[in-house]
Amino acid sequence: MISTLYFLALLSSTMAQGRVSLWSERSAKNETGGGSGDRCTCDAFLPSSIFPIKDLVVVEQTAGEISHKLELEMGKLDDYETKLTAYAEKIIKLTAEIEKMEKNPDAYNDADFDEIKVEIKQAEALIKELQLSIKGSTTVFKSLRVQIRVMVTTLTRLEKTYDKNLVLVTRREYIKVQLQLEECERRHQELFNPNIGSCAHTGIIKVSKPIVSQLNAHLTPGYIYGGWGKDSKPVPDRESMYWYSGYSSGSIVDIRFYTNYKNLILRNHFQHHNLHSSWTGTGNNFIIRDNTLYYQINTPFGLAKLNFTTMGYESRVIARASARFSYTNSPNQNFDFAADETGLWVTYATEESGGRLVIAKINEPSFGVEEEWQTSVYKPGVSNAFMVCGVLYAVRTIDIQTEEIFYKYDTKTKQESYISVPFERFRDKYSNLDYNPTDQKLYMYNDGYYVNYHLWFNHTAKATVEPPTLLI
Repeated sequence: MISTLYFLALLSSTMAQGRVSLWSERSAKNETGGGSGDRCTCDAFLPSSIFPIKDLVVVEQTAGEISHKLELEMGKLDDYETKLTAYAEKIIKLTAEIEKMEKNPDAYNDADFDEIKVEIKQAEALIKELQLSIKGSTTVFKSLRVQIRVMVTTLTRLEKTYDKNLVLVTRREYIKVQLQLEECERRHQELFNPNIGSCAHTGIIKVSKPIVSQLNAHLTPGYIYGGWGKDSKPVPDRESMYWYSGYSSGSIVDIRFYTNYKNLILRNHFQHHNLHSSWTGTGNNFIIRDNTLYYQINTPFGLAKLNFTTMGYESRVIARASARFSYTNSPNQNFDFAADETGLWVTYATEESGGRLVIAKINEPSFGVEEEWQTSVYKPGVSNAFMVCGVLYAVRTIDIQTEEIFYKYDTKTKQESYISVPFERFRDKYSNLDYNPTDQKLYMYNDGYYVNYHLWFNHTAKATVEPPTLLI
């Protein structure tokens, strides 16, 4: 027998595909000889494409499992926070006691020294235990990300192939666990990365696995050009805002704003700005800073800014900038805007530099160039670039799955160096890569998908991402 749920899925699938009828009625003579009357029969025509209800059941079960795991991780985060406070107090007391001993060692005997060594060993053991727990939570987050990625792939396939109404409830479950994971990771980031906004580090040492949100707001893989992210200097009450702009060609004609991550996923924008025809931009190099869009224009060839608070528009020409040099996989990306902890930047190449990248610091009120730095890296050999704490990081393609941060230039010291920090792409090509100082993440628009990465830095300040290790 066909279950009710299965039959409703079958009915919806067939109607969605435009079939004329599921039923055919006919009359026939009783051929068994057991009766004299006619009998009425009806045939059910089962379509060749049957709604895979089992897939939905699996997704729903997975959503429940993920939600349960996330509740456990949230509880662990509360425990981590309590332990960190207690450990910090213990270390402070130990430090004060050791300083007293160093100043007046004759006032203490061997038993006192042995006792303090035991306390140090105990604190060291507690910190190592906490480090293992934190690493365990990070592993869980990575595993849940993989499960959610499989879920969204399944739901997207079902939505495209079958009646979307049948998938709606399950997609809501997916969104629920996705938001739970985002909140859990946010708390994890805040708890163990107190250095957001700080430049007390010597640079990037690691990039996370790609964190894939979903396909763009148009739900079409054809929109491979564009960008997404957060405001790098948000105005009050817009700290949680996201933006997106995507196209099937390398142009920028409109932009959408979302109040928070949930509405980005649900594709519920609260503002949609269409750029005036004379303000249309090009390339995939735009960013949002202080509720202002910074982007490239071709008529005249130069820089443009559009303030969405005042709807004021400005443009500037950099006479030496060349339109001949762009990134490897991104045509017309001649000017690349970037924002970091120190302000607003733009990079480009000139004929005089032979196509090598030039870094320029932008004065935001005047929209003029304050200072320039010449690098030795050839722009057409670069996939993309971004700024962190006044340092340019250039990225190149290693193979079909791997990018590498291979070069950096420090504008404070005017020193450049070659490094190797590989990271994984979600899909083959990407058109936009930018750093955001408000959460220390990289935001990538990867073949139509929203993708982001966590960054790890080599911190030089006392505040560190991981608890310190005590040594005797």
